[in-house]
Amino acid sequence: MKLVGGDQRRQRGFGKALKEQRARLYIIQRCVVMLLRWHD
Repeated sequence: MKLVGGDQRRQRGFGKALKEQRARLYIIQRCVVMLLRWHD
């Protein structure tokens, strides 16, 4: 399956957005874990 130029650009942008989303989720997860530990 070959990607046309435009599709490749969109794919790259999608990957970047996915990485940012995962980073944000990771940070939120760390905050939640710290809050839970802090409560105990």
